[in-house]
Amino acid sequence: MTVFPDLPQATAWVFDLQKYGIKFGLSSTLDLLARLQVPYREGRYIHIAGTNGKGSVAAMLSAILNRAGYPVGLFTSPHLMDFTERYRLGDRDISPDRLLELINGVRGAVDEAEPPTFFEFATAMAFLYFFQEGADPIILETGMGGRLDATNIVDPRVSVITNISRDHQDFLGETLPAIAGEKAGIIKPGRPLVTMARQKVVLDLFRRRCRELSAPLYLGGVDFQARGRRGRFSYQGLDGQLSELSVNLPGRHQYANAAVGLAVVELLNRDDFTIPEAAIREGLKLTRWPGRLEQVAQDPRVLLDGAHNPAAALTLAQALRRHHKNGRTILVMGIMADKDVDAVLARLLPLAQTVIFTQPRYFRAATPRDLAARARPYQVEVFMVPRVAEAVRCARSLAGPDDRIVVTGSLYTVGEAKEYFRGGRGSEQ
Repeated sequence: MTVFPDLPQATAWVFDLQKYGIKFGLSSTLDLLARLQVPYREGRYIHIAGTNGKGSVAAMLSAILNRAGYPVGLFTSPHLMDFTERYRLGDRDISPDRLLELINGVRGAVDEAEPPTFFEFATAMAFLYFFQEGADPIILETGMGGRLDATNIVDPRVSVITNISRDHQDFLGETLPAIAGEKAGIIKPGRPLVTMARQKVVLDLFRRRCRELSAPLYLGGVDFQARGRRGRFSYQGLDGQLSELSVNLPGRHQYANAAVGLAVVELLNRDDFTIPEAAIREGLKLTRWPGRLEQVAQDPRVLLDGAHNPAAALTLAQALRRHHKNGRTILVMGIMADKDVDAVLARLLPLAQTVIFTQPRYFRAATPRDLAARARPYQVEVFMVPRVAEAVRCARSLAGPDDRIVVTGSLYTVGEAKEYFRGGRGSEQ
């Protein structure tokens, strides 16, 4: 099999695997790892699923464990700008040269008669990279669902399901119990589950599954909780409490995500980890997770938030209401066509005076024309601009110094907006 000489060719081949769509199942990942001879069963894992917040929890845990001296590996998706973002060791993303080497290595193990999907290939890359580099522990974020997600081949020290709401219904089911059942597939015999889910029907399902598997269950708001305001919060946990904590991620919803992470830390400390309080405090302050209420410009203020489903859009709307200014709110929105577009619009358009609909460079993206048609019931000024960079420039030209611009609707939209502000690809489209 030909070896790719440079990273652009290599990543183009990896992204072309998206033509095989989304395929649930574990066999392809297991076959790849077997051919690569990766001893994945030997790793110490934290496995994280959930509708929203799983990336934030993963990033907090990674920062805390790194400050505690562990060579922690972190696998997340999707990336915003660079494929390297998906693979983090300690506090550093994988280097481009190492990524090229990794792609070539895993590609050499592919059975061309049964090619993997994009996410299966990316997941196999994560296992190979982390075992070659001696990562310990390894934090894995599911791509979608849980039960048949490519990451669900591990026996984790702790399983995490951040929350449950409707998303990816075409794949996970239309009802909350169906979606929760897929997420609950990451629960393993005897391994604790930490969750911030609140719906009775979801918690009943989790309780039943944990009883069947003799897995301890720890519930946010019952067994642990966080309370805070104005950038500081306190944590009441499983074994103790901490006060005057701060996290380097904006938004009150991050207190709940931090509480989930801290409950995981307590359970790891009960196991064979040593994570001191100083590492907790420093890790939370150093956590980086871009594209979530991220401010990238001032006068006018520009915020990036990848709210891609109704629950995330509601969280964003609540944050925007709490920080309402006298000026206008201008939305730049690009949304995937397979999302609950109407529900996302219903939560965000009432807050705006102007919305600019756009379309990121991704095959699932809805067209600006379709989004504009869905926005007709709202009293909002509408523009249609085909490319994200152009849409951001348009918003900045319309905004006064007291206005705020919010780029949202998808992490793909946010990623292209970050490219614009970084001056990368798309900034001159």
